[in-house]
Amino acid sequence: MKTTAVILAAGQGTRMKSKLPKVLHQVLGKPMVQWVLDCLDHAGVQHKIAVLGHGGEQVGQVIGQQAEIVYQKEQLGTGHAVMQAAPALPAENDCVLVICGDTPLLRPQTIAQLIARHEAEGNAVTLLTAHAENPTGYGRIVRQGEQIAAIVEQKDADAEQARIKEINTGTYCFAQKFLLQYLQTLNTNNAQKEYYLTDLIKIANEHGLAVGGFVLDDFNESLGVNNRVQLSQAEAILRRRKCEEVMLAGVTLIDPAATYIGADVQIGNDSIVYPNVVLEGKTVIGSNNIIGMNCRFVDSVIGDDNDIQSTVIVESKVGNGCKIGPMAYLRPGTVLADHVKIGDFVEVKKSQVGQGSKIPHLSYVGDSVVGSGVNIGCGTITCNYDGVNKYQTTIKDGAFIGSNTNLVAPVTVEENAFIGAGSTITRDVPESALAVVRAELRVKENWRKKK
Repeated sequence: MKTTAVILAAGQGTRMKSKLPKVLHQVLGKPMVQWVLDCLDHAGVQHKIAVLGHGGEQVGQVIGQQAEIVYQKEQLGTGHAVMQAAPALPAENDCVLVICGDTPLLRPQTIAQLIARHEAEGNAVTLLTAHAENPTGYGRIVRQGEQIAAIVEQKDADAEQARIKEINTGTYCFAQKFLLQYLQTLNTNNAQKEYYLTDLIKIANEHGLAVGGFVLDDFNESLGVNNRVQLSQAEAILRRRKCEEVMLAGVTLIDPAATYIGADVQIGNDSIVYPNVVLEGKTVIGSNNIIGMNCRFVDSVIGDDNDIQSTVIVESKVGNGCKIGPMAYLRPGTVLADHVKIGDFVEVKKSQVGQGSKIPHLSYVGDSVVGSGVNIGCGTITCNYDGVNKYQTTIKDGAFIGSNTNLVAPVTVEENAFIGAGSTITRDVPESALAVVRAELRVKENWRKKK
């Protein structure tokens, strides 16, 4: 069955009280509409049409080529939104899935099962429904046997209907032939003066066509996001799902409730993640790592067997067997080879550090190439910026940089060179040489007493 998804993403989302379009608010590091697009991809729905309105240009930039875009210039209801998408539906299409852009909790398997049920039963319409312990505020599903006879809104429900716990989630499958035949018959004869997509349920029943329902196993999947409270609830649910996913894959989370792992983050088995760790973006972490408390990694690649404590790593690569932190900062463009030590209060930016090298503490290394087996002493600074341009420092294999050294770039320290503590190096240091830059020590006896 060929399926096209119509994503409803035109609403203003006034209850979010934000200049940002509602569907672009992020949940677990991704815009809500991206969650919907990814869900559809994983469910096997290849063709998508996004109906945009409020903030359409911003939303369109996020969607890009992931969906065909149409616009709903006036927000006249869900039926009107689908009307805008109708001309873009392929003639050979069989099923039209209508889904809201603010439903980040839906799972791909749920969408796949809904479409399969729709095809198997040959329905004109198949609704995704759920059972709610407290259905207040939701449209109730009124059934006659397996047939869905009507959706009754809360304000219109009588006492018996109000007790119904099966509710409408706002996700539907339509037979395209039925949808195109009757969509244009919708009218605005209602209090809101809008075109209601749900009126098609009544129309299908009037013509003796099958209307079925697929009931969610987990009510939480049905939750849409309309305000910041619901946004935080969706975040909590998705975060819990992600933590469960990585734990079942062999990762130890000391306190899942205090661990923040982004949707696209990957972690290898036998790694241990301590509380208050934030892992974001496309971060990939290998196996057998210790990620200590208060770490934050963004779009970074971490190898195996590392011990990283209270460290921020952004857009960087870490090899295997490294020891980093506490309180280290690896800025974008940093690449560490295997068995590198980056100590406390060390900042490394846009630099390569070779195998087995050490920058133990209180140093800044920027725009540099550091070879293997290098030792950089406490308080060393690469002076890479002259106020206009940035320059490279090169420290070759086996060099020893004494404490409190200033390396004024551009400068090269050749292999096995040794720099004495407290030196300011302004020109290249030859291989195996000793470079010392110090003023002569002068001692004036009894100077304080004379003052």
